[in-house]
Amino acid sequence: MGNDAEAISRLSANAKDLPNLPGIYHMLDVNDRVIYVGKAKNLRKRVRSYFVNTAGHVPKVKAMVSVVKEFTVTATLNETEALILESQQIKQLRPRYNVLLRDDKSYPYICVNLQQDFPRLEFHRGAKKLGKKYFGPFPNSGSVRDTLALLEKLFLIRQCDDSVFRNRSRPCLQHQIKRCSAPCVGLIAKDEYKSDIQHASLFLEGKSEVVIELLLNGMKEASRELNFERAAQFRDQIESLRSLQLDQSMEGSGGDCDVIAAAIKGGIGCVQIFFIRHGRVMGNKALFPKNTSGASIAEIINAFITQFYLVDKTDRDIPKDIIVAEKLEDEVVIGKAMSSRFDKLVKVRHQVRGDRANWVKVAQENAILSLDLRIAKTTDQSKRLKSLTEAINFQGEIKTIECFDISHLAGESTVASCICFGPEGPIKDQYRKFNIRGATPGDDYAAMYEALSRRYGRLKKEGSRMPDLLVIDGGKGQVTQARKVLEELEVQGITVIGIAKGPSRKPGLETLVMNDTRTSRMLEADSPALHLLQHVRDEAHRFAIEAHRLSRSKVRRKSPLENIPGIGAKKRHVLIQYFGGSQGVKRAGISDLMRVPGISKDLARKIFDSMNS
Repeated sequence: MGNDAEAISRLSANAKDLPNLPGIYHMLDVNDRVIYVGKAKNLRKRVRSYFVNTAGHVPKVKAMVSVVKEFTVTATLNETEALILESQQIKQLRPRYNVLLRDDKSYPYICVNLQQDFPRLEFHRGAKKLGKKYFGPFPNSGSVRDTLALLEKLFLIRQCDDSVFRNRSRPCLQHQIKRCSAPCVGLIAKDEYKSDIQHASLFLEGKSEVVIELLLNGMKEASRELNFERAAQFRDQIESLRSLQLDQSMEGSGGDCDVIAAAIKGGIGCVQIFFIRHGRVMGNKALFPKNTSGASIAEIINAFITQFYLVDKTDRDIPKDIIVAEKLEDEVVIGKAMSSRFDKLVKVRHQVRGDRANWVKVAQENAILSLDLRIAKTTDQSKRLKSLTEAINFQGEIKTIECFDISHLAGESTVASCICFGPEGPIKDQYRKFNIRGATPGDDYAAMYEALSRRYGRLKKEGSRMPDLLVIDGGKGQVTQARKVLEELEVQGITVIGIAKGPSRKPGLETLVMNDTRTSRMLEADSPALHLLQHVRDEAHRFAIEAHRLSRSKVRRKSPLENIPGIGAKKRHVLIQYFGGSQGVKRAGISDLMRVPGISKDLARKIFDSMNS
């Protein structure tokens, strides 16, 4: 029930007692949960504005004010400190009425260790280390791999691991297909390889013309020395770079900057960010913050910038200019906060010309395009959900679906997956995997029982929201296990269905086992409901296989000696060193084991029995 006039009046009166200082404020609901965090230049004026002339508020603010029961404030020395504290609190508390950035990953880079004689170009994500040079950021790992592949082709730089590089005795396939100059076996001199690294570094810095000039000089020098093969290599590199320059139409002289634009439609917001380094577009990324309904484009960009740059991003490369498509209320304050945070001058700008104006235009167009695609996808998902609701005679609205699958190899390393779908598709932060410990290897029913018990037992204990629909990859037996778990946990309101493959296991011939386990039905092969269930099941299957392979590889990397009581890391190391590995230990007899320092007769027998059981 919303606030009445008396409650609003009380909150307004309390706000009158606040200081005229900068700071942040928390709006709390009846359960003392923080539902909004804001910053203020003047706490008294800002907080009181929520409870005065409430009829004039936008719908989102009206909805928030109607459920506010109390507020708290924290004063700061200045507005810059308030902005930083606000962004930290939003990330920590995730209030329901704040615009929330869901992307929280570090961004990938290409790095090179210039201290090595023959350094490699490698993918890097995380904290930067001394002695290495970094290029980026790139918007995703795919763009890094594409760039590395291009550098292989242009400059023949190695990308193999150092251990592989040190132990090669002949050129690998990469050399044969002209993607590496084979420094591992001395087919290129150190100085020549260093020159290739220099060219690759200049290219990554956007200095293509400098690289071409150096290559031209190298070609002339090789020709004078009658080294026509080397001259031809330079010629091919120059031609490739010239061709690439023609394709790189957005390359300019804009230096380092990030360009940010946003769009909003139907309550869904999209932020588009372009990473520009040395005048070259390194890539772009679309992000979809939560709680954008009712917010303006400027508010979305403002919230995005503070959360993207100011919270726990010590490894993020910050350019000196952040270019935005709209004028922001906090432009100057954000610039000061970022300058303080990263110990260098950073400016937020919205009025730009030339190349930068073109980048802003392209970012705006991409934000609209990404948003339209997102809305189309959401609309399609909504149609599928509606079709599924009708197909299974579900009473009400399906908001969340969870699906479980079991994966193992002849009973080894059994893993259960749980994936979650909503109106917008997969909800990946709700995915879970369960390493099955209590079930007999190969018993899928027991494994399903354990996974479901752990998942819904925990949700019930935490008081978390249960899914509306539970999909089980399997038939009547698996659905029965699911029903049994829900009954034992006294969980109500979850509809269970199984999706069983037909005898031929072809898509489109699946049978749905309904909640009562007695009835089943088949949907048409072109049914949107069936397509959704197939998508959900296949995603659960993919996630289960991925988790199983990871678990299996960990088990197989584990030494069998680790399971023997009395054998610690030191004795394990001595045994492996003495016999040359685990297989040598396995072949050893008890008398052989007793010759190892520190291994008694009793311990030798334990090792022998364990290794040969």
